[in-house]
Amino acid sequence: MLRQPSLGLAEIAWRWSFGGAAVALCAVAFTEYLDTLTATRGDLLLLRTRHPALVSQALAHIFRGSAGRVVEVVVVLALCLAIGWTVIAALARAATVRALLDYFHQFATSGVDREGVPGAKSHFGSLFELNFLRASMTLAAAVGFLAAFILGGVAARAENPSPGAAFLIMLGIAGLVWLVWTVLNWFLSLAAIFVVRDGRDVFASISATIDFCRDHAGSVFAVGSWFGLAHVAAFFAATTLVAFPIGMASVLPPAAALGGVLLVTLLYFALVDYLYLGRLAAYVAITQFAEATMTESQNPLPLKPPTAGVPQSDTVDTEELILGDRPAPG
Repeated sequence: MLRQPSLGLAEIAWRWSFGGAAVALCAVAFTEYLDTLTATRGDLLLLRTRHPALVSQALAHIFRGSAGRVVEVVVVLALCLAIGWTVIAALARAATVRALLDYFHQFATSGVDREGVPGAKSHFGSLFELNFLRASMTLAAAVGFLAAFILGGVAARAENPSPGAAFLIMLGIAGLVWLVWTVLNWFLSLAAIFVVRDGRDVFASISATIDFCRDHAGSVFAVGSWFGLAHVAAFFAATTLVAFPIGMASVLPPAAALGGVLLVTLLYFALVDYLYLGRLAAYVAITQFAEATMTESQNPLPLKPPTAGVPQSDTVDTEELILGDRPAPG
């Protein structure tokens, strides 16, 4: 992370480029949706009163019948962003993993020629399929979160309301969905290493990931623990720093306070992306050094041959008292 900071900056660049494009696309879609709404003079009159009941009545009349358009916009945006992210993430991951493999190969093989580095092909097709699975899983997780809210609302019936039980049901289902999504997303993101390195397909790379975690459980756990602690420390540092502009909101102009909050938030997201690449680099290093160790164990160095013309038994001095069975003649 410190010797090759350009890789971390490249990770931040492609993620933020896609994020900026996604935010711009969502803003344009929201603006176009607002242009489809119609407000009558009566609605405007009710809005000018600023009375909560009258304002809510005006808004309900304005947004009545627009739920179908909202669903259409959300579906189209989700599909377009999922396809775009799948393509961009496949290209970016092929480049970053390939660069990490080249970097660690020279250390794992004591500086031999880099032409022997595995994974000469990027295998865009397999990476595309992996990221498509990740995008589909994320959409499924979003549906699961929505189902958690719906089931929580069903539990709180009108004749027998129980907000505590509804909240626990919603929280339990949402937590289970989040846990499953986190584990599967981690496995699929780690499988990209074996796609680029070994040229495996999707299912073979997932199988290799499982074998890798089983064979190097200690190293994988150590990497996840240290980078997890770093992530938690970054989160607490960001929440501490963001409290300063919020606390100074009564003294500073609103634009300055909001700018300070956005600046701290962006720095936190940049650090998280940088730590993500560092964790990926640690996993790549484990695979490379483990492979180099296995190769050396399978092909050990040959023993040094004895000196030419001298029998192996003559190399032992039989006149030594510690080795002889009789004392030397006096």
